[in-house]
Amino acid sequence: MSSLPSLRLKANADRRLRAGHLWVYSNEIDVAATPLHGFVAGDQAVLEAAGGKPLGIVAMSPNNLICARLLSRDVKHVLDKSLLVHRLNVCLSLRERLFDKPCYRLVYGDSDLLPGLVVDRFFDILVVQLASATMEAHKDDVLAALIQVCKPSGILFKNDSSARDAEGLQRYVATAYGEVPEWVALEENGVKFEAPVIEGQKTGWFYDHRMNRARLAPYVKGKRVLDLFSYIGGWGVQAAAFGASEVFCVDASGFALDGVERNATLNGFAEKVTCVEGDVFAALRELKSAEERFDVVIADPPAFIKRKKDIKNGEAAYRRLNETAMRLLNKDGILVSASCSMHLEEDNLQNILLTSARHLDRNIQLLERGAQGPDHPVHPAINETRYIKSLTVRLLPNS
Repeated sequence: MSSLPSLRLKANADRRLRAGHLWVYSNEIDVAATPLHGFVAGDQAVLEAAGGKPLGIVAMSPNNLICARLLSRDVKHVLDKSLLVHRLNVCLSLRERLFDKPCYRLVYGDSDLLPGLVVDRFFDILVVQLASATMEAHKDDVLAALIQVCKPSGILFKNDSSARDAEGLQRYVATAYGEVPEWVALEENGVKFEAPVIEGQKTGWFYDHRMNRARLAPYVKGKRVLDLFSYIGGWGVQAAAFGASEVFCVDASGFALDGVERNATLNGFAEKVTCVEGDVFAALRELKSAEERFDVVIADPPAFIKRKKDIKNGEAAYRRLNETAMRLLNKDGILVSASCSMHLEEDNLQNILLTSARHLDRNIQLLERGAQGPDHPVHPAINETRYIKSLTVRLLPNS
């Protein structure tokens, strides 16, 4: 511990951290005492209050607005294999309590006190994302700790996200341990899937909507369902498994739709599922002009709002998507409207749905609100860790 450099805060800048937050901003540092240019991305340091009292160990990103993230409040616990094994065991105990199959997000960054680390588990395959220079510098420790705790048959480093750019890290995808096939098995809500972990989006699968997808069951039985931005069928294939009579999956990616067909076949109902390849908004227009109607529409788009400055345009895109989706609903129809945009407040999404329904002269009932599953725990001090919204609404004629 003594060998680590100090990072000194300005007077009163420790209040937020003492209240539970984990992030340190560059304008909170006493740069006269501890200049940021004295650190390299990936360093660890002892964070000190203005009076010199140690507050814990931080991971350094000296060139970023968030210049440090708390790894531990005990200065004896630096980031090493031992701390990683301890934290991973804490992560594992929660997930094993929650799920009967080892398919889940095992590590969710800051919320699991492992900033810059995300791990998704697919039975005995682990897909790992290192988003910080500190985690990248300790990737051998991360690997050794994961092997010790989970005993996997394969580990993939899926380090191709834009988050790495801000840390000055190269992007790469590589098998780090054992063997990792192109498509790996997983199970969610009793439905079998295979996810393309090497070529697919993010880690290959989105466990965050698991609980919301489980709630589809009572709404889709015997119904005609439209799944927009379907990716490899997380929603649509589960809708079919829950008894939908017919499911249309729309996505711009032919590769993703091959995954839909693969997963529909895997569960034995390929004949129920139809894939529509193309721009979702164009497909919606075509379905409308063909006078197609659905009992349930699921709209779970990629993040339309990636940065704060995108909020206005992003909200307009959510409005356009949801209003167009509503036009395809039968007179007593269900819309599941989801968002993974951290910058879209749930109340704003609710308001978008209300405005859209009123514009179409229809009454709307909000039936359910969903959030990310408990394997994506929210850190109560860090609003950015809460990003998933899912609203289930019923659309009725205005009479």
